[in-house]
Amino acid sequence: MKLLLTSGGVTNPSIHAALVRLLGKPVAECRALVVPTAQWGHPMCGPTSVRGLVAAEPNFRHFSGLGWGSLGVLELTALPTIGTERWIPWVQEADVLLVDGGDATYLCHWMRESGLAELLPSLPDLVWVGVSAGSMVMTPRIGDYFVEWPGAPDDRTLGVVDFSIFPHLNLFPTNTPADAERWAAGLGNPAYAIDEQTAVQVVDGSVEVISEGQWTKFG
Repeated sequence: MKLLLTSGGVTNPSIHAALVRLLGKPVAECRALVVPTAQWGHPMCGPTSVRGLVAAEPNFRHFSGLGWGSLGVLELTALPTIGTERWIPWVQEADVLLVDGGDATYLCHWMRESGLAELLPSLPDLVWVGVSAGSMVMTPRIGDYFVEWPGAPDDRTLGVVDFSIFPHLNLFPTNTPADAERWAAGLGNPAYAIDEQTAVQVVDGSVEVISEGQWTKFG
């Protein structure tokens, strides 16, 4: 699987060019599935924000509103009840999964419960574009700093990559470089702090930072 791990989506020409390279064709020719699941696990999200994502409203112009050839919804909490014979072909036929933010531990839980986490290694051409928690879920840990779901047993996530991600650098008063440095000190693995103009691309184990903004690597 090809990963484009962002904080705020495809926000500038550099990240957009990286996305098109990963897809191998224009965005307008690609089949996308939006995954809103992480939003349900975060207290700042809810029906209005999920609708905005799915409807590709202006606030989501850098993500679901990029002009995809087709745009569908893959809600992970529904998948265990409908059978793999239905939903696995949906994922296999997609060019890209657009995995939105929220709580990464909640998303991790439902990726495992649904079977999506198990399926992904069999889809080497699929592109995963994450925003915030949709990126963090691929890391080994997110740190207690970012756990908002009361049902989370700890801060561990999927560990597809070997580094952690601190998103929204300098976007909020609690996401300063000093906050990121304290967060990284407690992880025990490499980490990146990235702003809304930065993405971390991972292809075949090769990691590349794509940025028109600010970022820092720890460890």
